[in-house]
Amino acid sequence: MFELLQQLAKTDASDRHTFDETFVDFLGDDPRSLLLVAEDATGSVRGYVLTTINRLLHTNGRSAQLQELVVDAGARGTGVGTQLIEALEQVCRDAGVTQLTVASRRAADFYERLGYHSTADFLKKTFD
Repeated sequence: MFELLQQLAKTDASDRHTFDETFVDFLGDDPRSLLLVAEDATGSVRGYVLTTINRLLHTNGRSAQLQELVVDAGARGTGVGTQLIEALEQVCRDAGVTQLTVASRRAADFYERLGYHSTADFLKKTFD
């Protein structure tokens, strides 16, 4: 999955050691995080979606934030991303999540085709 992460367009390079430590955290039973992985028939990872789930005061329940969606370059356009999002939405519904949000710079059209709509600007501050 680390190699797949390298395909995620971002400004910071991924650190393998930090990835390994964080990945182990997501494999646990923490109900505040969700990692879904798509594999092909040979067991090769073709994509993943990482989501955090928290209670918020204004959402009347649990809210999910899609943090990362990555589909292998060779599998893009084959429906893997859509399948991951649909599976994520079902898990969220089953868990009583009342909303799923995603911030996107380049893939807004993809999410809009799946019924998402823009509701706010997304701002970020990075701490060293």
